Amino acid sequence: MLSGAVFAVCMAGTTLPTPLYPLYQGKFGFSELTVTVVYAVYAFGVIGVLLLVGNASDAVGRRPVLLCGLGLAAASAVCFLCATGLGWLYAGRLLSGLSAGLFTGAATAYVMELAPEGGASRATFVATAANMGGLGCGPLLSGVLAQYADWPLYLPFVTHLVLVAGSAAVLLRLVETVRERKPLRTVRPQRPALPPQVRAVFTPAAIASFAGFALFGVFTSVSPAFLAESLHVDNHAVSGLVVALAFFASTAGQLAVGGVGVRRSLPLGCAGLLAGLALLAGALRWDLMSLVVLSALVGGVGQGLAFRGALSEVAGASPEHRRAAVISTLFVVAYAGISVPVIGVGLLTGPIGLEGAGLVFIACMAVLVSTAAVYLVRRPAVART
Repeated sequence: MLSGAVFAVCMAGTTLPTPLYPLYQGKFGFSELTVTVVYAVYAFGVIGVLLLVGNASDAVGRRPVLLCGLGLAAASAVCFLCATGLGWLYAGRLLSGLSAGLFTGAATAYVMELAPEGGASRATFVATAANMGGLGCGPLLSGVLAQYADWPLYLPFVTHLVLVAGSAAVLLRLVETVRERKPLRTVRPQRPALPPQVRAVFTPAAIASFAGFALFGVFTSVSPAFLAESLHVDNHAVSGLVVALAFFASTAGQLAVGGVGVRRSLPLGCAGLLAGLALLAGALRWDLMSLVVLSALVGGVGQGLAFRGALSEVAGASPEHRRAAVISTLFVVAYAGISVPVIGVGLLTGPIGLEGAGLVFIACMAVLVSTAAVYLVRRPAVART
């Protein structure tokens, strides 16, 4: 679907800088803590959009919101192209987060609404693949271009600008699916909402989502530095591929929920996350590339299973008239997982080193995931459709 391709292009832009952070460190001379803060700014942008205008496309239409999202993605690329200091990187990541926040709900709904009659299952596949697959393509594209082409800090963003321009042209040719549109002034901020009947399901779902997104956050922000410093892997294409594998594995995990079943996907996802964390601990302790790759694959599948299972359980337990607000709350928790632990790892890197900070993070996340798993065993969520 063309709408899925537009979705993928936007999401690819959010992870495009990942393999390039070591180059920016060398150019501007900042610490690992600064890398994690630059990365986390993206999550703050996403959370802000979800809370303030997350329902904007329901009022003004899908295409205007998505065009605005593409505009913000283009502005983000321009910031990285103009980067002469840290301020440009912060601005680029914030704009990227705002773009992703607009796309997360609007593009998913748009892909589903454009599906032909009887094509709901295929549309779900396209939306999932476009979201996580696009996130995986970003570091892969920039890593390959940075390693094997000239202008490593410029060509990836020029390429993305070309793709964004093409996506805008495609989007303008697609039909609008919101028939009764309202003025922008009717859009109101959404407060996090949690009806009493959802809380038993929401607790383990939120913990697993937080931990899964935290694993991705740390993986995508500090793994290039770990590969370079501890494993002496300076190939940007390899760094990009390792990060991409985690996102592609998450896509596979989300798609596997149909075969595994919603009720089993959340506990199985927690088990996968624990295994991924254990493999990452081994990689940090013994400096083994094979364990880094296995951690990306196993942890990615676990994250995909856990998050889609969490989303399905929470949506099924929510009253219809409050479902969107509850799902937004789950996304806010998930994106908090991308930002807060990542900054914590950055703070610890100075006094105890990258390996020590990573092991502390893994221990904390293992406790969280184990708590969710025990909760599910003692009080399993009721599967809903």
